[in-house]
Amino acid sequence: MTSALSRRDVLRVGAAALAVVAMPASGCGPSKPPAVAANAASSDPSSLGRRRLGPLEVSALGFGCMNIAWAYGPPTDRPTAVRLVREAHARGVTFFDTAEVYGPFTSEEVVGEALETVRDEVVIATKFGFRVAPDGQRGGLDSHPDYIPTVVERMLKRLRTDHIDLLYQHRVDPKVPIEDVAGAVKRLVEQGKVGHFGLSEAGAATIRRAHAVHPVTAVQNEHSFWTRDPEHEVLPVCEELGIGFVPWSPQGMGFLTGTITPETQFHETDLRTAAEFPRFTDAAMRANRPLVELLASVGTRHSAKPGQIALAWLLAKKPWIVPIPGTTQSAHLAENLGALDVTLSAEDMQTLEAGFQRIGVTGDRAPASSPPPTTSA
Repeated sequence: MTSALSRRDVLRVGAAALAVVAMPASGCGPSKPPAVAANAASSDPSSLGRRRLGPLEVSALGFGCMNIAWAYGPPTDRPTAVRLVREAHARGVTFFDTAEVYGPFTSEEVVGEALETVRDEVVIATKFGFRVAPDGQRGGLDSHPDYIPTVVERMLKRLRTDHIDLLYQHRVDPKVPIEDVAGAVKRLVEQGKVGHFGLSEAGAATIRRAHAVHPVTAVQNEHSFWTRDPEHEVLPVCEELGIGFVPWSPQGMGFLTGTITPETQFHETDLRTAAEFPRFTDAAMRANRPLVELLASVGTRHSAKPGQIALAWLLAKKPWIVPIPGTTQSAHLAENLGALDVTLSAEDMQTLEAGFQRIGVTGDRAPASSPPPTTSA
């Protein structure tokens, strides 16, 4: 077994995994999802509006279920976490994002317990890609085709279901050709254990290669008002191939909500420490504060908070983008869902883009020696 890793080490694993080799477009894949308004209403008055990730229909905002298990301080106690997930569903959320490594296992177990009685009403997405022993001991990347079915069987038990709606590879494994990974997931789809295939933190060339073997339904990369990396290659290839896009950390790990300042005291288990993420040094937070103020200034036009504008900005970009903000608090859940009531005008978008270009961003999104973190808030 690979050597055990700490929580922070898990987030550093596999920097080489993000390196990809360019290949020509496959030219195949599902038709592009139809355009849908940012907060388009469905026939169900209790719904949040619907969007499409390829063939999958989901609520316009999903719920990231990592925070309830780890990363931003102590995990939420299980009864509270279960209630929060159920509340999200009661408020109209139908898209829930989790992963084996969150906890590990805890997030999947909470999602399984919370949604078991409404399983047919929701879309559950989870992720494989790390070697995690049954006792929770974590190792490095592992997307070997013979290992994936074993992981999925364990996931199904934790999620209390007979199928996973959307199965992502959590991180690209440089030791395993993406074609082999796609082939393994394709066999699980044929067996009825998986509905759709997704990739997380993959580059454009990797997406094309995987899609040529089995259609990729969704790509999940970090994307937010202050993290623009996917705009260069990943979003264009998703649009070309009809693949949905799921931004994780859509509120910049909470910074874009305006609630984090240099005076904020992070818990010792919180990943947002100066040593871990360059954008959370005191100097970087002061330098990046004008971005929050820019969001707030546009928010005043809509009686909305900065974090809501950050989500509304993503929703306005493309009709096939579905952010998955995470939280541990009911009040923040309600606030996030309130972003669906905000419709940004062309003038709003121009103001935000011009301001972003003028202000810029101080600090890299992750330590130079590591790949991006596995977060969803």
